[in-house]
Amino acid sequence: MAEQKVKQKWTPELLNFHDELDELNLGPLWASVFSKAEPESKAIPYMWKKDLILKKLEKAKELLQVGTGSIDRRAVYLINPGMKDMQPHGWGGATQTLYAAVQVLNPGEVAPSHRHMTSAQRFIIEGQGASGTVNGVKYNFEPGDFVVTPAWTWHDHKNEGTEPVIWMDALDIPFCKGLGTFFFEKYPEETQPINEIEDLGVHRYKGGMVRPITDRKPSPAPLGSYKWDLTKQSLDGLEVLAPDPFDGHTVEYINPSNGQDANGRVGARMTKLPVGFEGKAHRHAHSCIYHVYKGSGYTVINGTKFEWEAGDFIALPGWAWHEHVNTSTEEEALLFSTNDLPLMEMLGFEREEAYQDYNGRQEIAKVFQPILP
Repeated sequence: MAEQKVKQKWTPELLNFHDELDELNLGPLWASVFSKAEPESKAIPYMWKKDLILKKLEKAKELLQVGTGSIDRRAVYLINPGMKDMQPHGWGGATQTLYAAVQVLNPGEVAPSHRHMTSAQRFIIEGQGASGTVNGVKYNFEPGDFVVTPAWTWHDHKNEGTEPVIWMDALDIPFCKGLGTFFFEKYPEETQPINEIEDLGVHRYKGGMVRPITDRKPSPAPLGSYKWDLTKQSLDGLEVLAPDPFDGHTVEYINPSNGQDANGRVGARMTKLPVGFEGKAHRHAHSCIYHVYKGSGYTVINGTKFEWEAGDFIALPGWAWHEHVNTSTEEEALLFSTNDLPLMEMLGFEREEAYQDYNGRQEIAKVFQPILP
């Protein structure tokens, strides 16, 4: 019995046999990673600097016009270096399931209406005067707003203001591509008709966590836009409580008609790290993409220190140790994040573990060096 536990030695004959199988589109299970104890993500921890992204968007603005007869969207998306081999297929993942991009719309531009099977959501970063129409409801964009576009809903964007408006897009494109379920359709006209009053959901939910009785039955997006002032109010209300040791003061965006995540397959949160916050490390099966809305600090991921400031983006793969620190002595840090937690929970994959060594904090082995403009 003891001899059966000894790993088989890869002889030249056996290696040749592996090659024979490969030529026949077959593979040896005994040489695979099928039985590894923990998941290994193709995506790696990574950070994109705001100034670099904005510089490239400025060039895109010079080269491209948004509108019918031109391009539908002017956006630069984040490619995780660990997933470069997937790029020719257009998966564009920041993690293995999540896609993120930064989009800009100039005054007077209209991004034509379309729909797709992927779930989409937007976090408005800066600028005034733009709006998005989702299934006949127009929502006005303001910095700090979170806007949902459920799967297979018509949506278009318009900038009727006097300045460019920039936002973060987050979708589950890699997940849908992997399943072969990516559908896309253009609307017959440039924009869809507006069938309701502007900011319908915002008006219906001005009372916060109370809902109209007409929403007792679940619907995909009864609240299409989550206004920043209410999100901030929720975060401020948590200040009477001790911050979570891992996530500080964090709130989730939810669908008020069913209590689940606001956008179906893709989750979203806003985190406030109090002045001087030093989080402890943990890891979970779901992956995240962070956008630093305000403040400065760093995140340690698997022993690497990622020093961030307002506007930066960070990819956190699943099952990676991570902890957040607010280095400012004067202001709180605000981190918007999108995640695939709804998928992990739906499929029964979610798992979480706290870091036990060194009082819950990782040793820093190196500092990440980002690409600068």
